[in-house]
Amino acid sequence: MTVEAIEVNDFLNRSKNELIVDVRAPLEFFKGHIPNAVNIPLFEDSERAEIGTLYKQQGKDTAVNRGLEIVSPKMTSFVNRVKTLSENKKVYVYCFRGGMRSNSFAWLMNTAGLNAVIMKGGYKAFRNHVLNYFKEEKKLVLLGGKTGSGKTDILKKLREQALQIVDLECIAHHKGSAFGAINEQKQNPQQAFEHQLYQQLTLLNNKQLILLEDESQAIGFNKLPHGLWLQMKQATIIKLEIPFELRVQKLVKDYTTVNIDALKSCVIKISQQLGTLNTKLCLQYLDENNLADVARLSLLYYDKAYEFSYKNKKQPIIKLDSDTIDAEINAMKVKQVINTLK
Repeated sequence: MTVEAIEVNDFLNRSKNELIVDVRAPLEFFKGHIPNAVNIPLFEDSERAEIGTLYKQQGKDTAVNRGLEIVSPKMTSFVNRVKTLSENKKVYVYCFRGGMRSNSFAWLMNTAGLNAVIMKGGYKAFRNHVLNYFKEEKKLVLLGGKTGSGKTDILKKLREQALQIVDLECIAHHKGSAFGAINEQKQNPQQAFEHQLYQQLTLLNNKQLILLEDESQAIGFNKLPHGLWLQMKQATIIKLEIPFELRVQKLVKDYTTVNIDALKSCVIKISQQLGTLNTKLCLQYLDENNLADVARLSLLYYDKAYEFSYKNKKQPIIKLDSDTIDAEINAMKVKQVINTLK
């Protein structure tokens, strides 16, 4: 029985709202996978390592025989799980290169009366597809502004008004500063981050404006894909100018419920930039629960770094002054600027 193998684009289009099965080992899946795929590993991590060692030391035949020994007892459970997950008996399967693992799994599914196809080139082909997608031309506009300007809140309000928004910090699970990991879940591996970003972007229309926050290339330990980053460096920036004390108020509000020890750890991370005296003061203020003065000292550092980063920017920058931290009002102001760009 021949297994149907289809190209990446066809695979992704046909598998929408269908069951996608990644048959690679759990560690491979964790590092990165097609969004919404389910991991049904042909081999566990230790089993995959064992087979790889046999292949290198004793050759292909020995490795294949050992693989069959491992997989045989699992075959019934594979079929039962897929039947449970796939309502219409269709299943889209991939492994790393579209080779033996996905072919074997798909053959088993077809033999059991299911309709299984595999992806040519497997996960490796998908990765190339994703990285090439980031190079495709997009109409990007960036929302800039110093720390505490409430950019994330503004983006949420603009999304409610049907603008095309991608919240990079939300996808990265990080706010981008030394304090960025607070109240966030653990960041995903780099490839998983890229795939979630890819999924968000593919839901949008590249021919219409897409608004992103003006970020550095690194958001925590996740990095923006090079193809997208190059386009961001050319995009128009709407630079919010919010008064210093309003931004202090915003930060105090955001971090009021945060554990003091977590805030201290973050202060220590930037102690070299703050200087010995300011670091000591910040830690003292935290002991006193004086978040406002911690915010003021931290903003002095972040504002300086922010303005320095803008000296080297060559793209168009539109300054937008506001005397409020109200996200709804500022979203209206940003939207008015965006309308002029259209």
